[in-house]
Amino acid sequence: MRQRGFGQTENCYKVADKFEQEKRPVSLIHSTTILAISHKGALVFAGDGQVTVNNTIMKHGAVKLRRLGDGKVIAGFAGSAADSFTLFERFEAKLGEHGAKLMRAAVELAKEWRQDKYLRRLEAMLIVGDQSSMYLLSGSGDVIQSDDGVLAIGSGGNFALAAARALVRGAGENLSARQIAEISMRVAAEICPFTNDKLVFEEINAN
Repeated sequence: MRQRGFGQTENCYKVADKFEQEKRPVSLIHSTTILAISHKGALVFAGDGQVTVNNTIMKHGAVKLRRLGDGKVIAGFAGSAADSFTLFERFEAKLGEHGAKLMRAAVELAKEWRQDKYLRRLEAMLIVGDQSSMYLLSGSGDVIQSDDGVLAIGSGGNFALAAARALVRGAGENLSARQIAEISMRVAAEICPFTNDKLVFEEINAN
């Protein structure tokens, strides 16, 4: 009986160790800063180009923004590139299923992302937007719409978010959405070690 009990305990430790090893990532990918601003009728997404694996900068000019839905929707990702492209494809499919209605597509993707066994393992966050609205999506089922027309994700997201909000409130009358996005992203690049100043922009301007 004692031997059985000891064996059971040993097996429990083996299972726990295996579980911890499976949870442990082989390499930690730090990326990125994505900022989205809706201001004066224009929508601007900005992303930096740096990809960092562990403590090594692997790429300076990665593109983390994408046009979807016949160019009427912009999406930006933070996280694993492969996972993010999978989510882009799923989201574009949702747009097609729901007549290019952004909010409905965002909600349906968030539901699927949270409930699907495969998708739950994807490590990424998305911001999606069109001329009238934008949303932040995560694997926990979050669908967040900004109160002030500014959203940001990634390792430098909070820095860019703070800078953009300050500029909108303090100098918004004199600055365009593109100008606010560029200044805010450069502030984030000065603070966040996983963000650079090789910036990419996507815009949908007021008609």
